Amino acid sequence: MSAMTETTDSTTVAAARRMSHGEQLARAARLHPDRIAFSYRDERRSYAETDERVTRLARALQDRGVQRGDRVAVHMFNRLEVVESYLAACRLGAIAVPVNFRLVADEVAYILSDAEPSALLVDSDLAATSATARRGLEGLTAVLATGGAVAEAGPGAEDYEQALAGVDPAPLDIDVPETDPAFIMYTSGTTGRPKGAVLSHQNLVTNSTNCMIPQGISGDDEVWLSGLPLFHIGGLNGVLFYLMVGGTSIILGSGGFDAGEVVDLLEREQVTSCYFVPTQWRDICAVPGVADRKLALRRISWGASVAPPSVLQTMADTFPGVPNYNMFGQTEMSSVTCALRGEDAVRKMGSVGKPVVNVEARIVDSEGSEVPTGAVGEIVYRGPTVMQGYWRKPEATEESFAGGWFHSGDLCVADDEGFIRVVDRTKDMIVSGGENIYCAEVEAAIDSHPKVAEIAVIGVPHPKWVETPCAVVVPADAAAPPTEQEVIEHCRQRLASYKKPTSLVVVDSLPRNASGKVQKFRLREQVA
Repeated sequence: MSAMTETTDSTTVAAARRMSHGEQLARAARLHPDRIAFSYRDERRSYAETDERVTRLARALQDRGVQRGDRVAVHMFNRLEVVESYLAACRLGAIAVPVNFRLVADEVAYILSDAEPSALLVDSDLAATSATARRGLEGLTAVLATGGAVAEAGPGAEDYEQALAGVDPAPLDIDVPETDPAFIMYTSGTTGRPKGAVLSHQNLVTNSTNCMIPQGISGDDEVWLSGLPLFHIGGLNGVLFYLMVGGTSIILGSGGFDAGEVVDLLEREQVTSCYFVPTQWRDICAVPGVADRKLALRRISWGASVAPPSVLQTMADTFPGVPNYNMFGQTEMSSVTCALRGEDAVRKMGSVGKPVVNVEARIVDSEGSEVPTGAVGEIVYRGPTVMQGYWRKPEATEESFAGGWFHSGDLCVADDEGFIRVVDRTKDMIVSGGENIYCAEVEAAIDSHPKVAEIAVIGVPHPKWVETPCAVVVPADAAAPPTEQEVIEHCRQRLASYKKPTSLVVVDSLPRNASGKVQKFRLREQVA
């Protein structure tokens, strides 16, 4: 036995090697106490202020019986308290459970009953919904409500600020192993009921590094703005990796996305990096004079859903010289798996790039064998950012990890340089007369029609071919929508005959989840 083994307490060594995001905040507060960490509307909090409030909240939850491994549900619109709640749970060793603020009470109730939280943190605007959703829920030891909405939050609720004021701000000394769960992130539910992806502290810290490397993010003078809600994995992750470098995160208010206000914010705050979904970028690029504003952008990025070629070209034209990154991934991967670097954005337009550091990817057939270059298959992953599994769903977990790789459900193809392009979701692929039809390919063709503003393609029953494509279109001009024949003829020149749609449905808008992805299961219900 070596002298080191004889004299070293292995528990102490393990603790010294850890750095969760709760500890990252404490580190940033020591290095940059006066720097603005988070800004929301007229509120600004320094790293020192944020660190103290997070400690107070962690102690308040601890005093109310919340322990390591307990779940802390957070049901709020975007605001500073959301970030405080997440980091307090991390610091305490509890598991944060973000709840989508767009859900109705029955949907919130499903998540609460599945996660069984010990604490529920709500804001004044959602207090009544939370109160309805938690009826009959057992095990809650703390309900904290912001904005004085104690009565609306239901029995046993307390005021958030009063709870923080009543505790000692002295730092907590809690050892939280990096392998412990940090978040249960409920998936977006594009195919039905959401599942809770369990992400560890190690998952998230590694993912932060994975995101920073391809974008060259390292300086503490960074200013970040995201168009995603903070309950979404993309919104959460942006905050986490800018915290690691000591940057400033500008939190955008929830609902009513106003592209003009966003452009004003980009200029006023001298934002260096921002992330929006394609539909938001389309609106931002349409703001009059946006290209002439005095912006400080070092990079722009997009993701969460497939970007039509027209949007990508418009982004390149509007922000020439600003590197454009596609950050692709999914909740179960913590989330980024592939990145298309700025220097390849135009040359490889439409690609999601190549796998990031710490992510290994393969494109496989239904038997798990790698497909040849240029062939379509499902992309599967492994590496330290893969989730721990689905919360209390062992069968779904086992199915998704078949063969020792995480199965994404994304159908992709790699070119001869290794750049990956997404062509469909496995559950959305249309099989017509024995031929595979990938919706993304058909959507890209229809998107170029001048009368089409937005497009989604779904499979519908057909008496001869079993299933054929149906084009669901939001017209550029509601008074002059494209006709079915116009769309079919447009596709006939761009696609093989069996890929063209056989029907057309015109709608006012496409149903989307919080990350901007079209909910095709809802479209199928509507069309049916």
